[in-house]
Amino acid sequence: MKFTCLSKGGGFHFPPCHILNICGFRILFDVPLDFSALTIFSPIPTGFDDEPKRREIEAPLGAKDLICSEPWYKTVESLHLWKASSIDVVLISSPMGLLGLPFLTRMKGFSAKIYATEATARIGQLMLEDLVSMHMEFRQFNGAEESDFPRWMRWEDLARLPSALKDIVLGNDGGKLGGWMPLYSAVDVKDCIRKIHTLKYAEETCYNGTLIIKAFSSGLEIGACNWGINSPKGDVAFVSNSVFLSGHAMGFDYHALVGSDLVLYSDFSSLHAMDDKENEINYVPSANDSLSLRSLNYTDDNSEESEKLAFVCSCAVDAVKTGGSVLIPMNRIGILLQLLEQISASLDSSNLKVPIYFISSVAEELLALTNIIPEWLCRERQEKLFSGEPLFAHVELVREKKVHVFSAVHSPELLTNWQEPCIVFSPNGSLRLGPVVPLLQRWCGDQNSLLVLEDGIDAELALLPFKPMAIKVLQCSFLSGMKLRNVQPLLEVLQPKVVALPEDLTNISFPKSMPFSVLPYTENETLSIPRLKSSQLEIPMDLATQFNFKKLKQEHISVTRLKGELTVGHGKYHLLSRNKPADLKCRHIMYWGSPDVGSLLAALSKMGIKGTIGGGMMDAESESVSTVQIHEPNRACIEIRATSTVITAADENLAAHISVAISSVLAGI
Repeated sequence: MKFTCLSKGGGFHFPPCHILNICGFRILFDVPLDFSALTIFSPIPTGFDDEPKRREIEAPLGAKDLICSEPWYKTVESLHLWKASSIDVVLISSPMGLLGLPFLTRMKGFSAKIYATEATARIGQLMLEDLVSMHMEFRQFNGAEESDFPRWMRWEDLARLPSALKDIVLGNDGGKLGGWMPLYSAVDVKDCIRKIHTLKYAEETCYNGTLIIKAFSSGLEIGACNWGINSPKGDVAFVSNSVFLSGHAMGFDYHALVGSDLVLYSDFSSLHAMDDKENEINYVPSANDSLSLRSLNYTDDNSEESEKLAFVCSCAVDAVKTGGSVLIPMNRIGILLQLLEQISASLDSSNLKVPIYFISSVAEELLALTNIIPEWLCRERQEKLFSGEPLFAHVELVREKKVHVFSAVHSPELLTNWQEPCIVFSPNGSLRLGPVVPLLQRWCGDQNSLLVLEDGIDAELALLPFKPMAIKVLQCSFLSGMKLRNVQPLLEVLQPKVVALPEDLTNISFPKSMPFSVLPYTENETLSIPRLKSSQLEIPMDLATQFNFKKLKQEHISVTRLKGELTVGHGKYHLLSRNKPADLKCRHIMYWGSPDVGSLLAALSKMGIKGTIGGGMMDAESESVSTVQIHEPNRACIEIRATSTVITAADENLAAHISVAISSVLAGI
């Protein structure tokens, strides 16, 4: 079994990407897009430049230094080093992990089975369609790139880029241009979604009769999951970014992963944590404490998230009180829905009549979807269904016309309804595509207005095209995965045999009593996983009654010979008996060990064959060879090596008798 980390990613919006080779199958985990890389492009080009810009090397970075071109999109660079045809299975853990998938499905030779939860596939589809719509809108207003290979990608022009942009385009080593791709089309998206096999949580699917694959909730987002893979080589748990308690999604189902042979830990979120306390690992769980996670502070994580949402709401209310507007570009569906209902409640409590707009090409479908998927939501949301309440408050807010939903910022209906101050939700936090661009242009000079940004992008670079700015900017870091202090007790509860852990997390001091070994991994290095368990074989009773065991003294084991058809089904090996029973008394077909020369001469003598021991020698491969020279009834030679015995004779009948004699002194079945 081998495991390769293709990318550590960059938090919620750019999840990690890995490949696992198990039982001869290659499994790819997630195909994300790096939206933070979009910040190198200008959102408001005045026409694509024919000539590259020249600048002073030490000059401060300005808006004119951004690339004035139709945006390209950055995928996982290392993924392009693998042939699409070599990938057998793709497992999608979250909607954000699906956004690069159309690049893969449109490649020649790609035929892998793709699995995702029903909610992830549907939400991911809406996000894909919205991205294509925003990109087409960019082309409509700014024109399309005429060449399939844009000028900014030529090496002589890349050399002129400021270092801050060059690092994003080429990576720190200056050679990662292959990850950039022109965006897929609406047809590519439709074809991609058609190839996805959807699952419910804990629903079992079997791949090629060998791998049993199941999805379990991770708590990160609606439909987001971790993966359990059962195979003849061992049971694997893939842990992606996970949240124990969520205000919208079903929580982290870690119980389903207990007892896996291997845990592939892929939650890098704690590496980006700014809390200094995260570096302190003080928790040491008691031995055999199956409920040790109760002593973790994941309820505090949920409280911290609630406090952040409340703070954003208070800042939004303060802004509109002073006559400013609020712009919230966000791809986190769950956080967006919570902010919609909490900001509306805050406005009501402050007696403020301020319209809330949700502008997106898929806004109407998204809001409708999130109110009919109770099985993917947290318990508190599910309980609302039984009490007759909407799962999310936006249903009532739209009906009461407190929230207004529009497909585009330039739609006639929005222009007719428009009022300021207002609060606007829109997608794409890169500030390069969609409704956020004209709205930020409109409000960037208003000191009373507020822009709410998510962590995960370089705010200085993202805001560069809109400077000079007077608008207030609030950058929030919402919970994107597990806190570092929870990693150790979680693994203690899961009780795996082996844990593959990011090298950056191996500073965790595990107690010596921990029953598992830790294998550190890093980007673009293949990790060999040791054998996790012996293969098991199911044998029918009628075949088992034919066993005729022979004990091997030197190995202290017993062996028998079977005849049947070996198959693999539902993750297990099966031996099927044939109609004709095996002849267990037939000649042995497998032998082990080297014949003892003395015993061999005695066996030959009983058959009337006379011979003498010849001199030992070394062959061309420096292997020791013993010889027996046969004199009667005809001449022959027997060469005895450590791994083989060779009979040389002109008389075929004599050679057959010698073979029988050798077989009689060897152990075999």
